[in-house]
Amino acid sequence: MGVSVDEFLEIVEGLPEVKLSDGGEWTAIKVRGKGFGYLWEKTRTVGLKATIAEQLALVAERPEVFEIQFTAGRFGWVVVYLDRIDRDELEELVDEAWCLTAPKQLLDAHEAQR
Repeated sequence: MGVSVDEFLEIVEGLPEVKLSDGGEWTAIKVRGKGFGYLWEKTRTVGLKATIAEQLALVAERPEVFEIQFTAGRFGWVVVYLDRIDRDELEELVDEAWCLTAPKQLLDAHEAQR
């Protein structure tokens, strides 16, 4: 179990129109200028956009893997410890974060290609 930073970046970069930008201590992950994730290489953690219900469920179920980062509007961001999650689950969370952020037209095109 556990995902490397390189594996995380491979997952993220596999999604359409993802851009990475250096924020100093972190790397911001965006689709068409809107953020859906952050990477802190030093701590081997990522922050991902989720629904508030999902954020609360993840943290309640496995607090050793997830923690609440913050909430904004109808979204709850969750911190994920890369060393404590398997790749398949992380792929699902990254995909969901991207889907919550991508414009509908891009999301529809992505879904059609699956």
